[in-house]
Amino acid sequence: MKITFLGTGTSQGVPVIACNCEVCLSNNPKDNRLRTSILIEDKEKVIVIDTGPDFRQQMLSANVQQLDAVVFTHEHKDHVAGLDDVRAFNFKQKNDMPIYATAEVQNALVREFYYAFAENKYPGVPQLKLHTITDVNFMVGKVELTPINVWHYKMPVKAFRVGNFTYITDANRIEEEELEKIRGSEIIVINALRKTDHISHFKLSEAIELLQELKPKKAYLTHISHLLGKHDEVQKELPDFVQIAHDGLEITL
Repeated sequence: MKITFLGTGTSQGVPVIACNCEVCLSNNPKDNRLRTSILIEDKEKVIVIDTGPDFRQQMLSANVQQLDAVVFTHEHKDHVAGLDDVRAFNFKQKNDMPIYATAEVQNALVREFYYAFAENKYPGVPQLKLHTITDVNFMVGKVELTPINVWHYKMPVKAFRVGNFTYITDANRIEEEELEKIRGSEIIVINALRKTDHISHFKLSEAIELLQELKPKKAYLTHISHLLGKHDEVQKELPDFVQIAHDGLEITL
């Protein structure tokens, strides 16, 4: 199974509009970050987790020719705004796109993309088939996903475990019962927004502390803002088993 980081940036992306900080002006492509999303590919199925505002660009950059399902972590715009562009896969694959989301996220999708759920649809709108995520494991083809409940301040967000891989974005608190679902993961991806406190995201030191407790063989940081610092400089400060993810990074499970 292959994981591709389609985007590793926070809600504004990096560079930030009209910002002239050293990170936003960096010539290092690893400091350019689209909104957070990953692609999961096994022998049969291709799954994307979250379709942010950069979804179209991400699909083109990764040359994605097949998409079998979209899985959502939560309903914030930087994770759902690009859903309309699944139309291209509807047209090519001649079927509805399976959407896996909690009831709360589904309500938001129906509000934001009302035209895709209208009784009398306008020609060419996205064709979507909703599947409800609860706390029960679910399958996309032969890929089994374990939902994990994390907190994004007061908002519930779903993290996901696939085999020995766990993906956590937009979190600043994970209760012990849910941590048990993560323990034993060989690879963990977790958000680390910046070095200073944030109301709804782990800061760098908090992410590192949690990773040291969970002890994966390898960990990757994502959902990064320009306030974290330059990629190469921050990487030097991290434990050996922790790497800052960057757009386009591929890992094999």
